[in-house]
Amino acid sequence: MDSSVEKKGLERKPLYMVTPTIQSGPMTKIAGFKVFLKLENLQQPGSFKIRGLSNLCVKAADEGCLRIICPSGGSAGMAAAYAARNLGLKCTIVIPETTPSSVGDQMRNEGTDVIVQGSVWDESNEYAKQLAKSHDGYTYVHPFDDPDIWEGHASMILEAAEQLPCRPDVVVASVGGGGLMNGILHGMWKVGWNDVPFVAMETEGANCFNASLNAGKKSLFLLLPGMKLVRNVAKCLGALTCSSTSLEYTSKHKIISQLVTDKQAVHACLEFADDHRMLVQPACGASLSTVYSGVINQLQAEEKLPKVSSALIIVCGGSIASLGLLNKLKEQFSL
Repeated sequence: MDSSVEKKGLERKPLYMVTPTIQSGPMTKIAGFKVFLKLENLQQPGSFKIRGLSNLCVKAADEGCLRIICPSGGSAGMAAAYAARNLGLKCTIVIPETTPSSVGDQMRNEGTDVIVQGSVWDESNEYAKQLAKSHDGYTYVHPFDDPDIWEGHASMILEAAEQLPCRPDVVVASVGGGGLMNGILHGMWKVGWNDVPFVAMETEGANCFNASLNAGKKSLFLLLPGMKLVRNVAKCLGALTCSSTSLEYTSKHKIISQLVTDKQAVHACLEFADDHRMLVQPACGASLSTVYSGVINQLQAEEKLPKVSSALIIVCGGSIASLGLLNKLKEQFSL
């Protein structure tokens, strides 16, 4: 093969895997409608993030990047480290102080350099941007607010559309900075699900999208008041601001923003582990709680959703999940 062809990103084998979409028997029984799960937790780096991050990193490599610089509280950093290693690039992940040390160790196992900087992700982000600017050949990689990332994330919906036996009546996913939601919506528009509602799940204390909507700031970043530190357990949802594009999309698609408590998110993780023998992190538990805490049923009762016969839930990941963490949270919330 001609070397010029080999260098083209489009010719590369994807760094993410095609994940299964399954119907959950236990969750279907609880909900009273068919519940389908897109199992992004099965991605090798542990979450859906590899789809978008690898798409961005491949393009950076093709443009001559030597080192990836990514600010991340966990899953995005794992994905960037995995992508960089597989592309032969050096990588530095900047993590906030709230990131568990075990997560930093996992990143180092991918051969990446880890810098702890800032009390929250937004402070790590500022440091990462300055670091990338100060060195030639360094490429700053935003973990969620980039069109190349949304393009990569959209692939999960293209897969799900082929895997599902029926068109879903609602799509559900957790929202942190908004990258997953943006990608899902792009995918939904590509497969003709423009009229399918999207339920955006956040936990209380990490709800920058919901807070922005309530403040009426549909084209601006909103800093959550009093959130110098993100104190909730779903730390991967802990950005202080969300993508302005996510807010703009509320005028283009029916998006329902919902909140659950930390306890509900952890409860969903524990129930999911029992039902499916898989560990996911509390950020993922926020979306699973739409069934385990009856959120979708409540939305139907309030007539915010039409009758639901089937729902597609994105099981976004578990890169920081462990038996020890879930047992600790189980004890903390007396579950």
